[in-house]
Amino acid sequence: MENMKAVVLDGYTLNPGDLNWKSFNELCECEIYDYTAPDEIIERSADADFLITNKTVLPASVIECLPKLKYIGVLATGYNVVDIEAARKKGIVVANVPAYATDSVAQLVFAHILNIANQVEYHSEEVKKGRWAANRDFSFWDKHLMSLKGLTIGIVALGNIGNKVAQIAQAFDMQVIAFTSKTPTGLPPYIQKADLETLFRSSDIISLHCPLTPDTEKLINAETLSLMKPSAILINTGRGGLIDEEALARALNENKLFAAGLDVLSTEPPKKDNPLLTAKNCYITPHIGWATYEARQDLMNIAAANLRAFIEGRPQNVVS
Repeated sequence: MENMKAVVLDGYTLNPGDLNWKSFNELCECEIYDYTAPDEIIERSADADFLITNKTVLPASVIECLPKLKYIGVLATGYNVVDIEAARKKGIVVANVPAYATDSVAQLVFAHILNIANQVEYHSEEVKKGRWAANRDFSFWDKHLMSLKGLTIGIVALGNIGNKVAQIAQAFDMQVIAFTSKTPTGLPPYIQKADLETLFRSSDIISLHCPLTPDTEKLINAETLSLMKPSAILINTGRGGLIDEEALARALNENKLFAAGLDVLSTEPPKKDNPLLTAKNCYITPHIGWATYEARQDLMNIAAANLRAFIEGRPQNVVS
């Protein structure tokens, strides 16, 4: 759009070089920064009509200093980086990108589950050490391997990702139970509704998909861990704050929980003294559930479509 300008404050995570910003550049003048420090935001955004942010925080103190600003696009589903009330008071529209990574996150849930069930990483490393070559038999394993068939997976919250995980679990012939606000009659026949205590006690695998709120913060703690089977596996691709990390590390190290597969931690990047980094049977990926090429391309496309819709006077995915 002529004489209108967009500023992308932190585009590197979404596009480290394998995507392009063409869909934004076609809409208006577009200035793109890989990263923006807090003290650089106002200077870089002073003449922006539209701001695009991923993790760069836009508090009220910044929003109030940007008189031209009309629109904030968040390159994510979560939009807690923006002071929504401050934006609303100034009539600034804030839009997010919902449900772009459902398949990718669900895929990572099962990447963790299958890695643990088949001990993929461990046995691959043992082969590289020469143990298979030195083995007298055609096959070797010295870790417990398990079949998913017949196991019970407990899913905490049935949004888009939780439902996708349930569908995949059904394909593995798993029993699916879920803690959800949906009524039993509103669930597919292969999902059984359960309260949290029943879910924790009954599940062989627990997968967290609830938002982080005051009610769910440290949902996984010493008390809830004590309800779980010692053979259970915990998967978290939601938010790191859902877990009391000290309590989880202790449960793993004391064999009170078999394993954990985590894609998120309470502080990211993690502090070096995070107890989960050295905990027994704890498999951690660096927040990559959303980061497949296909999911990031979808994110780019939807974010650009959001901006186009706003420019054309029909804003979509508005959260303000």
